[in-house]
Amino acid sequence: MKTVLPPSRRALLGALFLMLAAPALPVTAHDFTAGSVVVDHPYAAPTPAGARSGAVYFRMLTNEGRQPDRLLSARSPVAARIEIHESTMEGDVMRMRALPALELAPGAAVPLRHGGRHHLMLMELKQPLRDGDRFPVTLVFERGGSTEVMVDVHPVRAARMPAGGAAHH
Repeated sequence: MKTVLPPSRRALLGALFLMLAAPALPVTAHDFTAGSVVVDHPYAAPTPAGARSGAVYFRMLTNEGRQPDRLLSARSPVAARIEIHESTMEGDVMRMRALPALELAPGAAVPLRHGGRHHLMLMELKQPLRDGDRFPVTLVFERGGSTEVMVDVHPVRAARMPAGGAAHH
């Protein structure tokens, strides 16, 4: 005797199968964790040939913990060193300065976006960053320890220009 399920039962069983199979599917999100810090979507813009510096950005660094944390440093095989930078407007001039660390208060969500206040500066690039490249960056947090993230290189959308109209990268 052959059992025939009504369409609604077949749909339910199909959905159940997909839910059970989902953990085996590859994760498509581009985020990483270090302790209670979530590193959302690391990316970099392509650099012109001969460029000696570049930048790494994150959609967001979020401290989901109850204790403060700090991004202390970063390193990558694509650059001699990486600095944590803050950009500020002084009159009509955009200024960048290296920070000793980036503070992440409990519950804080800090964007490190292209054209924004913070980013990681890749110093002494070993070769240009090309569209489609991927490279590792190791982030070191005070509480969360070290974590390696993979940075995707792709053109960035036009960022809002700071007052005065000058972009820094």
